[in-house]
Amino acid sequence: MSKDEKGLGADGVQDEDSVRSGPEEHGSDTGSQAHERLGASGVSDAGGEESEERTDATMSDSQSSTKKGSFWKELPILIVIALVLAFVIRTWLMQAFYIPSTSMENTLLVGDRVLVNKVVYQIRDIERGEVIVFDGDGSWDDPNTVQVPEPTNPVSGAFTWVQQQLGAAPTGKEYIKRVIGLPGDTVECCDEQNRLLVNGQPLNEESYLYPGSVESHTEFGPIEVGEGELWLMGDHRAISSDSRSNQNNPGGGTVPIDHVVGRAFVIIWPFGQAGGLSVPPAFEELESE
Repeated sequence: MSKDEKGLGADGVQDEDSVRSGPEEHGSDTGSQAHERLGASGVSDAGGEESEERTDATMSDSQSSTKKGSFWKELPILIVIALVLAFVIRTWLMQAFYIPSTSMENTLLVGDRVLVNKVVYQIRDIERGEVIVFDGDGSWDDPNTVQVPEPTNPVSGAFTWVQQQLGAAPTGKEYIKRVIGLPGDTVECCDEQNRLLVNGQPLNEESYLYPGSVESHTEFGPIEVGEGELWLMGDHRAISSDSRSNQNNPGGGTVPIDHVVGRAFVIIWPFGQAGGLSVPPAFEELESE
């Protein structure tokens, strides 16, 4: 064999070795790089899970803060809605009133709170024996009227107003009495047993009058109650300034029906005094005769 052939042969073997070793080394590098990428990928995935947890926690805190912020933004709206509803209920449906005097003892005591139905007389007529709240302005001059002092500043004025709306303070202009005579009725005092007469029929009032009180300490009548008027009296007859003592005022002691605020139908405070204000049996007997 010639030197050239040997050299070629050597070169060929060398080339073959080079060819063989080339892919192996390249494969080794590729595997190492893949392993490194796999490892990097594994680390990246673990870090991703932690990142997601932190993101979820951040979002949760953000949502919580958003809810709190939303609540405080909505609070003024809720307060306005509550005030509007309270105004609507008080103006047209029901209102609480504070009892400031002793004229309705023992049915109602000083400090009692009653709930007044304002819509009932839009549905039906007033009935004898019911306890009603009315505005006596222009027809009554009650010396026992509670004088509400003028507020000294806007804050105290607002506080007093809120108390009046809740029935926790007197208004000074509304009165509460029991209906004795309706339009067209004739009322007078008294028969031989000192009982009131309504349309000539005696009224047995022992069940609701103040203990020891007589039906009337002042004789009156007979008086015919005018159209659209009411004859009203307190249950504590000895001290009640009612239709009897207002006969020299406009209306001759009667009160216009359109001055009636509504019917007091339940005592709501104090709890020991709480209960309904129903029509006494005496008036049912009067109706049946």
